[in-house]
Amino acid sequence: MKWLILLFIIVPTAELALLIYSGQLLGFLPTISLILLTGVFGAYFAKRQGVKAWIDLRTRMTNMETPGDALIDSFCILVAGILLVSPGFITDVMGLLLLFSWPRNLIRPFIQRWIYKKMKNGQIIIR
Repeated sequence: MKWLILLFIIVPTAELALLIYSGQLLGFLPTISLILLTGVFGAYFAKRQGVKAWIDLRTRMTNMETPGDALIDSFCILVAGILLVSPGFITDVMGLLLLFSWPRNLIRPFIQRWIYKKMKNGQIIIR
C-alpha cells in the first residue's frame, strides 16, 4: 500500500517539477518535443523488444521449457512501454532501462522472490 502512495503522489509531483524546470531551462517547444520523441521512439523500441520476448516465450513453450525468465522479461517490457508512453522524464528513464537486458537481470531475482512468496502464501496458484 505504501508503494501506491509513492506511485501516485510522489512520482507525478517529481515529474511535474522536472517538466517545469526543463521548460524554464530549455523552453516550451524543446520540452514538448522531447516528451513526444521519447514517447514515439520508446513505443517503437518497446514493440521491437516485445516481439523478441514473445518469440522467446513461444520457443520455450514449444520446447516444453519453463517460461519463467521469458515471462518476467515480457512483463518488464510491457511495463517499460507503459512508462515510455507516459509523459515525463523520470518514467522515460525507468522505461528505457527496462528495455535493456542488464537492468532486467538485476531486478529479476526480486520479482522471482516476490512471486515465490505469493505462491507460498497461497495467493498465486499454478495448476
